[in-house]
Amino acid sequence: MTTWQGWQHFATTDPPAPPQPADPPRSREERLAYHSAFVTVRTPAINQLTTQVRTLMILGRHQQTTARPSLVVTGPAAAGKTTALLNVGRTCHLAHTRKNPPPPGTAHPAVPVAYVLVPPGATAKTLTTEFARYLGIPTTTRMTQAQITDAVCHTYNTAGVHLVLIDEIHRLNPRTTTGAQAADLLKDLTERIHATFVYAGIDVTTTPLFSGVRGAQLAGRATLISCGPLPARHGPTRPFTDVITDLENALDLTSHRPGTLPRHATYLHQRTAGRIGSLTRLIRQAAITAIHDGTEKITKAALDAVQLDHLAEQQSRPTPTR
Repeated sequence: MTTWQGWQHFATTDPPAPPQPADPPRSREERLAYHSAFVTVRTPAINQLTTQVRTLMILGRHQQTTARPSLVVTGPAAAGKTTALLNVGRTCHLAHTRKNPPPPGTAHPAVPVAYVLVPPGATAKTLTTEFARYLGIPTTTRMTQAQITDAVCHTYNTAGVHLVLIDEIHRLNPRTTTGAQAADLLKDLTERIHATFVYAGIDVTTTPLFSGVRGAQLAGRATLISCGPLPARHGPTRPFTDVITDLENALDLTSHRPGTLPRHATYLHQRTAGRIGSLTRLIRQAAITAIHDGTEKITKAALDAVQLDHLAEQQSRPTPTR
């Protein structure tokens, strides 16, 4: 998805749909493929990010003299940051293309959204090149960073990019010379590209990105959205249980009894530390196993048998006592 063609395919391809009562039964292979891709459930972070992006895009629409206000999505690993980012990007893309269909005979569709990954050890030039690669802007080794940056800013504005999503922002380290130059480049791009910028990264507020002069500039322009573990309870609500219910309702298993997974909410919260990524993986793996072994249902014993990612397994173990 870090090229326009890949993003266009992602944004315009219908996401996996849960089975409907009137639908004919899916084959075994179709159900395995469905649970492999699976649905994206609406989490509080996705709802908050959607509202904030819409508001800030309107707020910055006619702002010309300074950089538009931006957003930073932060949180631990496997908390659903990239999922939230992609979901909002797809929503923006589809809303824009519905509202602004290309005129008949137009060879190139609108480009409302850009998605860029910060490369490991990013320098200003390698980061600029990633922006260029997304839209297929030709670059050569002889081009200077300034030349690539000029081409990127001109092409992005000409293409009508309104939303720029930058993932893995924690890879930038402004305390190094190359990292500082890359951070300065981002500041330059936000002032020259007429778009709202949304960054996502692991625990961004604890990284050098939010310290020093450069960190103060970012913090002064960005709204922070925390995409942390879902709490078991939040006042009178149970957000973690609500997500479990949505995931269970999306299952395509012939013998699974509805209500089974929400009854194990406490166990699932302890097992996944409330991380939406770990929870989704656990349920998907259990569903695929249930199809393979013919049980066609998810039980607590089936969940126990699934080995999760190392981070979740570590955090779910009880702390040893002395």
